[in-house]
Amino acid sequence: MATIQQTTQTISQQLSGLYPEQEAGAMAQQVLEHVLQQNRVQLSLSQQQEVTIMQQEELRTIVSRLLKNEPLQYVLGVAHFYGLELQVNQNVLIPRPETEELVDLVAKEHRNQQGLKILDICTGSGCIPIALAANLHTEAVYGLEVSEGALEVAKANAANYSQTINWLHQDIFDDIQTIASGSLDIITSNPPYVLEEEQQQMRANVLEYEPHLALFVPDTDPLKFYKRIAIVGYSLLKPAGKLYFEINERYGPETCDVLLEAGFAEAKVVQDLFGKDRMVRAVK
Repeated sequence: MATIQQTTQTISQQLSGLYPEQEAGAMAQQVLEHVLQQNRVQLSLSQQQEVTIMQQEELRTIVSRLLKNEPLQYVLGVAHFYGLELQVNQNVLIPRPETEELVDLVAKEHRNQQGLKILDICTGSGCIPIALAANLHTEAVYGLEVSEGALEVAKANAANYSQTINWLHQDIFDDIQTIASGSLDIITSNPPYVLEEEQQQMRANVLEYEPHLALFVPDTDPLKFYKRIAIVGYSLLKPAGKLYFEINERYGPETCDVLLEAGFAEAKVVQDLFGKDRMVRAVK
């Protein structure tokens, strides 16, 4: 039977046809951690341990799915986000590091406040509201999502961390009846913002597996969701309440203009760790 060390090398080599060598190696490591139920340190200390026949079968199944471009997080059923381990499947986008930066910005700016009321729009896996509920002093947290399949995932994730989130199954383009005007401190949103014309630049594992409903907007109306959320947000936020967007880096100034036109007192672009225009922060 093969050892852990040999198995890791084999999987890494198999994946290197699809992924850069370093990424293939990291994926092989995560797959072994998942199947053997060992963390990184345990795995490194047991390199000569043999992999059982049952474990080899499970590994073969996982690798065959990965070789069809299926994202690792869907294959393993989990994604790591801001200290949380969240369930994911093809009903939700895989949470991205950029979205962690959005959560971190909100958490840092509101850490000392009490009784916060927060709404996340286009909530997907629930990663943003759950992470904020876990890291801030909240009175009420809402997550709005049009996809029933996505909401099922979000509800399971919230239950797993015993976080009470008020889930709203509705389209943002319909009126929100369940939240009073002028009652919220914070609104967050990572809405669809990828242009249809940008599809050819995207990796196959995103294009073939992640939900297009949560990704794409028409080339003719790239700020469709931002325009609507700006209007809804202005109505629902308290005076001096804040709205935080994740954005398409091509449209930072334009997104700010949308918010200012909706009545917000200020709006500014915030760059991510790589210096890209990735967030917009607005104050009512």
